[in-house]
Amino acid sequence: MTGVILKIDRPHRTFVASCAAIPGYMEAMVMPFSVRDEKALDGLQPSTSVEFTLVVESDRSYAEAIRIHRYESMEQEPLRARRLQLLADPGVSGAGMSRLALGQPVADFALTDQTGQRVALSQFAGKVVAVTFIYTSCPLPDYCFRLSNNFGRLAKRFADRMGRDLVLLSITFDPVHDQPKVLAKYASTWKADPKSWHFLTGALPDVKAVCRQFGLNFWQEEGSLTHSLHTVVIDRQGKLAANFEGNEFTAEQLGDFVEVTLGR
Repeated sequence: MTGVILKIDRPHRTFVASCAAIPGYMEAMVMPFSVRDEKALDGLQPSTSVEFTLVVESDRSYAEAIRIHRYESMEQEPLRARRLQLLADPGVSGAGMSRLALGQPVADFALTDQTGQRVALSQFAGKVVAVTFIYTSCPLPDYCFRLSNNFGRLAKRFADRMGRDLVLLSITFDPVHDQPKVLAKYASTWKADPKSWHFLTGALPDVKAVCRQFGLNFWQEEGSLTHSLHTVVIDRQGKLAANFEGNEFTAEQLGDFVEVTLGR
C-alpha cells in the first residue's frame, strides 16, 4: 500500500494515513493502521509518504515493512550539488539558514498579493495556512501547475471554510517577472478568491528568506529556473505541521492532511 502519514500515535502503536486506492480491493481513504513493534514508527512524521505491506489475518490487521518514499526527480543530483554551493557561499541570501522542523514556529513574513495589497503571515493567526511555491511561466504540467491545481481542489473541498479557517498562499520564486498583474491573470485560471487565496510576490531577498525556511531552493540555469518542490501546512498556532516535498502526493491526500489540521 502507499499513502501519506496524517497522524502518529506511538503509545498505541498506530498511525493514520491517507491511502491510495487498491483496484478491486479498496477505494482511496483515510485509515488507521497498527504496527506490532513501536520501532516500526521510527522516522515517520506527518506528511511523510510511505509504502508498506498490510497484513490481514482472521482477527486482526497490521502494517509491516514500512518504507519511507523519497521524492526523486531528474533534478535531484543538481539540487544536492547546488545546496552544497549555497551552504558554502556566505554571500547568498539566506545561506546557512536551517530548514524548519515540524512543530517549530514559522517566522513572520510580508509580501504583496495579486491585488497589490501587502499580506503578512501573522494576519492569519488562529487559522490554518497552506503554502506552496510556483512561478507562472513554469513549462511543466506536473510541476508548478500541478501544485496550483492541488490548491484549486483544496479551495473547492473547503469552500465553506476558506478565509474563515483556511488560507492559501502561493508564493512565486520568479518575482521579477511575476508582478501582481501577472499573478492576477494566473490566479484567474482557478477563479481564486483574493480574500482567501493569495498569490504573493516581493523583493527577491524576501522571497528567498521565506523559501529557505522550508528547504526550497531555486536558481537560474541556462535561461530557465531550476527548483525543488514544497507544499507546507502551518497550524493555527503558527507552527509547521507538514512539509510535503515533490509532486507525487495527491490533492486528496493534501486535503486529508488539511482536514486533520483544521480539526486540532
